[in-house]
Amino acid sequence: MSDLGDWFRSIPLITRYWFAGSIAVPLVGKLGLVSPVNLFLWPDAFIHRFQIWRPITATFFFPVGPGTGFLYLVNLYFLYQYSSRLETGAFDGRPADYMFMLLFNWICIVVSFLSSNFEKYFGSLLLMIPLIMSVLYVWAQLNRDMIVSFWFGTRFKACYLPWVILGFNYIIGGSVINELIGNLVGHLYFFLMFKYPMDLGGRNFLSTPQFLYRWLPNRRGGVSGFGVPPASMRRAAEDQQGGGRHNWGQGFRLGDQ
Repeated sequence: MSDLGDWFRSIPLITRYWFAGSIAVPLVGKLGLVSPVNLFLWPDAFIHRFQIWRPITATFFFPVGPGTGFLYLVNLYFLYQYSSRLETGAFDGRPADYMFMLLFNWICIVVSFLSSNFEKYFGSLLLMIPLIMSVLYVWAQLNRDMIVSFWFGTRFKACYLPWVILGFNYIIGGSVINELIGNLVGHLYFFLMFKYPMDLGGRNFLSTPQFLYRWLPNRRGGVSGFGVPPASMRRAAEDQQGGGRHNWGQGFRLGDQ
């Protein structure tokens, strides 16, 4: 048990609580301590009955059973792997920025579900897989040229990984709507935070609120892995710093611990 406890404490802080919640809430529903009906995101119940906890519980809950257990474990693995890698890689020392990314993606997913007819076609809604996929998408874009390995020895660039997993989850789960929404939300965050302001020289539309910095203070300055700024910005920075270059982070191989 001490080894398990040491492993759990070694998980980065935000990922640790997300991972623990994604185990505890399904377990509570499985044991019948709380009816699973109260854990789904029902738009009518959230909007008209003011059951405001539903977007939160729907983020952690997954109906674990004989037909869904494998899909649940696979996505729990993706949560642990890619959330840990982002938190200790591109967002190393900046927990507030990582929390802001999760909150932004979560809000976009909730709004997209509540403002559409997903309930009509799919019934109750769960947010666990879309949020995990949005994180995986961001990691894949920040490490897009890395060669990763997937099942059965297949190898491809990391930028294709979210779409490969979308197809994989379709095979074992029978649906792609959650994965697709997660990829689209992850792309929106990546474009607004990295691609548009850094590569295209556009305006920065996303900024971490100050209250998150007070709640989760930085451990060190600077964030690596955020892409490459436009040529004009690079030249200005090099003129000011004597031509020095910044290390924009490193990647990870799929399956590395």
